[in-house]
Amino acid sequence: MQRGTLGQWDTSIAGGEAVRAFVPAPLPPKPPLALDAPRLQRLERALLALGRLDAIAALLPEPDIFLYAYVRQEAVLSSQIEGTQSSLSDLLLFELDAAPGVPLDDVVEVSNYVAALEHGVARLREGFPLCNRLIRELHEKLMARGRGATKAPGQFRTTQNWIGGSRPGNAVFVPPPPQAVEPCMAELERFLNDPAGPGALVKAALAHVQFETIHPFLDGNGRVGRLLIAFILHHEGVLRQPLLYLSLFFKRHRAEYYRQLDAVRLSGDWEAWLDFFLEGVAVTAQDAVDTAHRLLALFAADRARILPRGRAAPNALRVFDVLRHRPVANIKLLADRASVSFATAARAVEALEQLSIVREITGRARERVFVYGGYLDLLARVGGEA
Repeated sequence: MQRGTLGQWDTSIAGGEAVRAFVPAPLPPKPPLALDAPRLQRLERALLALGRLDAIAALLPEPDIFLYAYVRQEAVLSSQIEGTQSSLSDLLLFELDAAPGVPLDDVVEVSNYVAALEHGVARLREGFPLCNRLIRELHEKLMARGRGATKAPGQFRTTQNWIGGSRPGNAVFVPPPPQAVEPCMAELERFLNDPAGPGALVKAALAHVQFETIHPFLDGNGRVGRLLIAFILHHEGVLRQPLLYLSLFFKRHRAEYYRQLDAVRLSGDWEAWLDFFLEGVAVTAQDAVDTAHRLLALFAADRARILPRGRAAPNALRVFDVLRHRPVANIKLLADRASVSFATAARAVEALEQLSIVREITGRARERVFVYGGYLDLLARVGGEA
């Protein structure tokens, strides 16, 4: 539906230039969303996919294994959209205090994303409301270290920013003036917590665009805006675990994603955005279910390969169990977590190497690091890295 511009243009000063900055109207859209039969079918398909994802997460014997991997893969993908070069193995090496294969600032940004996501989940489980204070806390975690540390972590901006272009005057889009940020975010907070508002999926779709349009921080808006989707669905009880992350879908359809955001701002076409969003939810949720099944099948197949190892099998299985939880590890970590001696862990790793379950990635004689190859290869394929 073409509503025309839903908001107003104000004059703002950025970089010494006078520019037209857009202030969006509060949510929900007016007139209301046109939920015709085809759109309701898309909504139902997306909800069914989320239901399957929630069910598989509940039925997994060890859901934390899947959550650990999925959260970190999302952190990598979301940060890649912003230009970092980190891979999942880079992040896991960094968490092991080993040197990643990319600039340190890149992997620090990804690690910050994991910290922000885990902080948000913990806060919501404490019963903390989905509010601007939590959004600022997420941003503070996201920008705590590295390149973002000088970009006012945890604070709404007090200066004008812009999106695209080499300067404000030729920007692709100029968000609201700084004095409008607090009022706009207050309205968004009211929408997020309105019991009479739309269902969780529609709410997440609308709130994501509104947040991206307000662009309330100096940096990190895209990553916080993508986190917001998962947190809304978790907070509203649609997903018991925050397992829906749309970064890969947005990355694969980047041009269309930005075109849809612009269409909402310029012509008020919320329906086309909702269709795009619901397709992303359905595809992403099904991909996550498929990934969970593949991980379970991989674990079962590799365990079956270890069992015939005779007397070496019990300790190899103990180390293998650690690798399922931490797929990049050194001998010390494996020994500590498997509750075996360093020498026993080293022999177990040798057995797993012979089965091609693990591989060494440093090429060093000492302080070696091993990866559970099938695990990382599977997740790399999911993230489009292979």
